[in-house]
Amino acid sequence: MLNQLLKRIYHKKSELLLVLERPEVPLHTNGSETDIRDFVKKKKISGGTRSDEGRRCRDTFASLKKACRKQGISFWQYLQDRLDVQKHRVPDLSALLKQRAIAATGY
Repeated sequence: MLNQLLKRIYHKKSELLLVLERPEVPLHTNGSETDIRDFVKKKKISGGTRSDEGRRCRDTFASLKKACRKQGISFWQYLQDRLDVQKHRVPDLSALLKQRAIAATGY
């Protein structure tokens, strides 16, 4: 049984060693699970939404909140800044995410 397991691992050697080419990629999914944890808790408490529009709004705001948190930006300040059209003191999230991706990948 051990020999069969070792053979399977050996046949997947190239796939398993891909991580050496991309060390910035985590070896676990804890980050992804953390990203959806707030959504799952809210869904359990509220029982979901009443309409597709409500679901889309909830998902959009949850995504914005997560993106702000990852960028170190106050979600509340971001919303206030976007509602006050003249200010735009808080940087655009899409630009920050692009900069972060470029910094991580080097492209």
